[in-house]
Amino acid sequence: MQRDRLTPAEVRRIALGAQGFSTSLPRGAVTRQHIKRVMARTGLMQIDSVNVVARAHLMPLYARLGPYPVEVLQRAQANKPRMLFEYWAHEASLLPVELQPLLRWRMERAQCGEGVYKGLVHFAREKRDLVEHLYKEVENRGPIAASDFDGERGSGGWWGWSETKKALEWLFWCGRITTHSRRPSFERLYDLPERVLPRDVFDAPTPREDDAQRSLVNIAARALGVASEPDIRDYFRLKPDASKARVAELVEDGVLYPVAIRGWRHAAYLHKDAQLPRRIDRAALLAPFDPVVWERDRAERIFNFRYRIEIYTPAHKREHGYYVLPFLLGDRIAARVDLKADRAKRTLLVQSSHAEPNAPAHTAEALRQELERFASWLDLEAILVMPRGNLALELRNAG
Repeated sequence: MQRDRLTPAEVRRIALGAQGFSTSLPRGAVTRQHIKRVMARTGLMQIDSVNVVARAHLMPLYARLGPYPVEVLQRAQANKPRMLFEYWAHEASLLPVELQPLLRWRMERAQCGEGVYKGLVHFAREKRDLVEHLYKEVENRGPIAASDFDGERGSGGWWGWSETKKALEWLFWCGRITTHSRRPSFERLYDLPERVLPRDVFDAPTPREDDAQRSLVNIAARALGVASEPDIRDYFRLKPDASKARVAELVEDGVLYPVAIRGWRHAAYLHKDAQLPRRIDRAALLAPFDPVVWERDRAERIFNFRYRIEIYTPAHKREHGYYVLPFLLGDRIAARVDLKADRAKRTLLVQSSHAEPNAPAHTAEALRQELERFASWLDLEAILVMPRGNLALELRNAG
């Protein structure tokens, strides 16, 4: 596909098609191959510890595949032949194992103290003996969690990390250890890369840094379909100079085509593999860290949807709620809902529900159907719609 100019509607359809929303939901059981195809499109899924509804990395698959057995994803992460691994990409991320060689330059830079929390770099230099001792412990005892060491209890967040946790995370960032699997509590079990990664991946040659970055830019641009350079850069959190150089190279190679889009402040690029679906006919709840919306400026440009996560906003100042999921209906974001899974009462709480301007007339009905499907996937038996938001009454009556 090659175009000189795109309309806003075309941009929406291209972007959603690139992320897998132009295909129908799978018929029958969702398998490992379905997950592999989604990951081939998205390139990664962001990991986040917040579990108000479901873990962040579980929901993009749900949005694209519908209800799926989470065990299939867990096996792809933890069982041989392992399909996915964890590393820093777009924040902490779950990625196809084939991408591991493309991120070794980042691991090498981390060992030099670049691209890592400064406090962690200082700690690793001050506690070099402890770091090496813990590496040997992982080598001898892995897979092992930080809490398995005597007297250790994980408390989450950099500010609550013990010295053991800091040392393990430093080793993880440097690529000397990796995630073997996670406990039900979401705590990491660490092991050596050579015992976790498939042998052909571990033994693969390490690309030059510029070649690896060019491949990452290509993956990001293909996953976005049409994007500005800052959009592409953000996908794998590359530095501006590197991203701009790699984008220019891909334009010269004919992989990216400059394209005009009215209202975009930055130049836009269309990936050579991008498709323009005739229509997007899907309804989906999007996690706050879904690639469709994780870059808030891009979401506003494409969907005219201003989105801010309000977890750290004081409750009385929140506009839409604590953990708000956008609702995709066709090629537009039609509503947003603040959701919470009350697992003790087996109830999905809709703490607020807001329709976007110009939402279709059937938004409440479509959203209710999606909430019922979502609740069933979460093994919840009831939905409680609270009376907050301009869509609440209609959403309650749709049940």
